[in-house]
Amino acid sequence: MEPNEAQELQEEHEQAAKNPSLRPVSFTMSVLAVLVAISTVLGHRTHTEAVLSQAKASDQWNEYQAKKIRLNETQLSSDMLSVLAVHDDAARKLMETYKTHAGKWSDDLKEEQQKAHDYEAEVRHAERKANRFDLGEALLEIGLVITSITLLTRQRAYWYLGIGFGAAGFTVCITVLLLHL
Repeated sequence: MEPNEAQELQEEHEQAAKNPSLRPVSFTMSVLAVLVAISTVLGHRTHTEAVLSQAKASDQWNEYQAKKIRLNETQLSSDMLSVLAVHDDAARKLMETYKTHAGKWSDDLKEEQQKAHDYEAEVRHAERKANRFDLGEALLEIGLVITSITLLTRQRAYWYLGIGFGAAGFTVCITVLLLHL
């Protein structure tokens, strides 16, 4: 919430204090303002979580690529040694070592790839959560603004409409708990 919005909210509360029939409207606005703040903070944290998971996924893919290059270079060296007529025991041992490393690194690649896919799944999950928080925040803010119109017009219909938008925003924010990986 911006500082000028807080000032306007305070002024509207002062007006409502003069008219006791508007106290429930003022209270509703306070509740909606708190819910907006909470959904904003949760949304920002979730966006940060998505960015951090994306960084982890990128790092994991970089590690996968480095191991893949190392495996390919080792296989190339092993292939070159196997093509040459090698009669030296040291060269044969080197070839066997390369083949052993290539087998191990091939298994490592599968693990690295799976880890990267897991991080990408975390990114998608965090983005879905963040989108829900963003939508909930927008609906709560709409509810807050529409409710504040009640203080200006003295028409209860705006209060009810604001409560409806606020309830929808709160519901959308709560549905984040239903999201699973």
